[in-house]
Amino acid sequence: MSLLKITGLQAQHGLLKAVRGIDLELNEGERIALIGPNGAGKTTLLRAIAGIHPVAAGQILFDGIDVTGISAYRRAAMGIALVPEGRRLFGSMTVTENLLVAMSARRAGPWNIDTVVDAFPQLKPKLKSVASSLSGGQQQAVAIARALMTNPRALLLDEVSLGLSPAAVQGVYDSLASVVAQRMALILVEQNLDQALSVADRLVCMLEGSVVAHGNKNEMTREEIMAHYFEYHPAGGSNHCGESA
Repeated sequence: MSLLKITGLQAQHGLLKAVRGIDLELNEGERIALIGPNGAGKTTLLRAIAGIHPVAAGQILFDGIDVTGISAYRRAAMGIALVPEGRRLFGSMTVTENLLVAMSARRAGPWNIDTVVDAFPQLKPKLKSVASSLSGGQQQAVAIARALMTNPRALLLDEVSLGLSPAAVQGVYDSLASVVAQRMALILVEQNLDQALSVADRLVCMLEGSVVAHGNKNEMTREEIMAHYFEYHPAGGSNHCGESA
């Protein structure tokens, strides 16, 4: 059985339909990268899964339980953790305090302050520093570590590299490798295609709120990926990555 199963999901921003009838499944230990241009609905989809954005229609099942109408807090306690775009840390609180905030939704599991600092060693000398004093890469590490503190079963990562220097992006992804190695189920929204391909097992391409292509990462060429950004399909292509029409 799928860990996460989304059926006919729709979500709106006012009258704008940001997510249009999405069907998506995430299995235990699977890693999916959501890719597509700005405005494709990727962030709204993650926020709807986490319970932060209301669902207009459709259903979200987590471990076989319908969570469509329950709160974000309860979903976090069940094992869905979102690392939001822009990190959203408490700037006047220390790194340690930001990590401890997640304890209220904590499940039993291996992640605690010691283990997240082992995964993100750049945080060790900064535990007593206020979050607003950190570099962008350090703040992103705190945001991911805070989500891990809940011991999630499904980790949702939104725009990990947004606004970071190439060196900072590489540092965050180097640390994230220890999380990926544990085969935690995750959905990653990432504009940096190289980084997305380094993490994901499967790619899901979105455009204007809909899934326009999907498939294992080794089934899809860069040309096909970029073609889906602009709704152009190369000769012999299809809407399923790597398969002929």
